[in-house]
Amino acid sequence: MESGPAFRAWLAVLGTILVTAACTGVAVGPAPSSGLEKTSLLIGISPTPSSAGVFIADRKGFFKEEGLTVKMETIQAPQAVMPRILNGSIDVFKGSYVSLINVQGSGTAKLKILYDALQASPGIAGVVVPQDSELQKAQDLKDKTIAVNSLNNLGTMSVSAHLKPYGVTPEQVKFVVVDFHNQLVALKKKQVDAAWMVEPFLSSAQNAGVRLLLDTNTGPTDKLPIDGWAATEDWVRKYPKTAAAFQRALAKGQTLAATDRVLLAETVASYTQTPKEAAMTMAMGTFPTSLNPTRIQRVADLMFQFGYLKTEVDVASMVAAGPGR
Repeated sequence: MESGPAFRAWLAVLGTILVTAACTGVAVGPAPSSGLEKTSLLIGISPTPSSAGVFIADRKGFFKEEGLTVKMETIQAPQAVMPRILNGSIDVFKGSYVSLINVQGSGTAKLKILYDALQASPGIAGVVVPQDSELQKAQDLKDKTIAVNSLNNLGTMSVSAHLKPYGVTPEQVKFVVVDFHNQLVALKKKQVDAAWMVEPFLSSAQNAGVRLLLDTNTGPTDKLPIDGWAATEDWVRKYPKTAAAFQRALAKGQTLAATDRVLLAETVASYTQTPKEAAMTMAMGTFPTSLNPTRIQRVADLMFQFGYLKTEVDVASMVAAGPGR
């Protein structure tokens, strides 16, 4: 081994570097880094149970573990905030698959689905009417006014799918936009004949005296994928490591949402103002722990059938790659 003056001089220099590093807190060698292109995210959510996976991931520190800081903002539908999505002000957002596929099919933006949020089960959405309404069955909705949270979306499509077997077309009902929070008032004031509601608004309205006329998550829409988390294709291309980190954190939150009913109820109650006791018994749907384009394709096929799309959309092209490790 070399032990001459040159070597001893090198050791002296090395020692100086180590002492300086220790005093200044600068690490020797590669600095630890998450490698994320972006670490602060604004996430567009809806105050419905399907947002639970993100809230759980945030509260359990899963985003923080991935080097992410997240903020939540309530949005009604992606279309309502599309300028902010396109300019990058909103990074990731949740939308019904009808909304996401509509955006893609119309050419408004190219989207990538990052994770599945919720799959339908009976009891999580339906058409309600006042207790004293003369409407008694689905076909009675012909020529009636139905409140929905947005047009050409999950509500209108689900109702249309259930009316089709009775020969009632979408043109034979009048869909009007009423925010979920205001639908019960609209019903009581006779401003609409019926309203399509989702949980937790559905349970709350039933407790307030309305009657369920039609469960829109049975039959033709049984186990239909409801909504998912997405970003623009450009955003995913620009921030691939950040997108993967989001997926990893959300996967952990989604798994807990799917397996821990108490945690799910506590979480949903915290951001929907639903009493925890009600959230424990309320129908929530299924929280998928994988992203299956074949399953989501059902939504695109129904949309094409009812004229929401001018051309068919291949959902597989919209699904982002799984998170890298």
